[in-house]
Amino acid sequence: MLGLKLPTDPRWVEIAEKNIEEILIDHAWCEQKAASTAISLIVSFPEYSDLVSEMTALAREEVAHFKMVHDKLLGRGYTLGRDRKDEYVIKVREFFPKGGSRVDQLVHRLLIAALIEARSCERFRLLSEELKEAELREFYKQLMISEANHYTLFLNFARQYGERKNVDKKWQELLTFEAEVMKDLSKKESIHG
Repeated sequence: MLGLKLPTDPRWVEIAEKNIEEILIDHAWCEQKAASTAISLIVSFPEYSDLVSEMTALAREEVAHFKMVHDKLLGRGYTLGRDRKDEYVIKVREFFPKGGSRVDQLVHRLLIAALIEARSCERFRLLSEELKEAELREFYKQLMISEANHYTLFLNFARQYGERKNVDKKWQELLTFEAEVMKDLSKKESIHG
């Protein structure tokens, strides 16, 4: 369903399991960045009323997810800790050239957001199936469903605003690029890395 061309190395879950504090901290920051992305799309493209409406709802949902993850951290006696760079996001953002028409800029941002949500969904599925702790398995199962909805939301908006054939071509090219990026990742205790 997600279209990812390279699945996560199954050993990543073992890394996550051994470093659950780091996973939760990184996950909390991912939720905060997802809320920021939704707000940034509102600020950058206010003329797209349907996008603004959906991004407003998404920003609220992502902040709620941030709170859920933060509460998990606090409940375990952890603190949020400082944000860290997300190598995965930095690399996939390099795919599309800067500039271009306003519509191209919007479509590119939507496709990148869809990809990040798709990879998060895939990672959450692994956590929901493989973690030993039942409470965390259930937690990630619920979040996996949300991520799948976010992935389709962004992809559908890209297809709505861009020319469908061109958007689908860019999407496939982005997925191929992302598979190459993933070959160097899955070795760290982070949601995407």
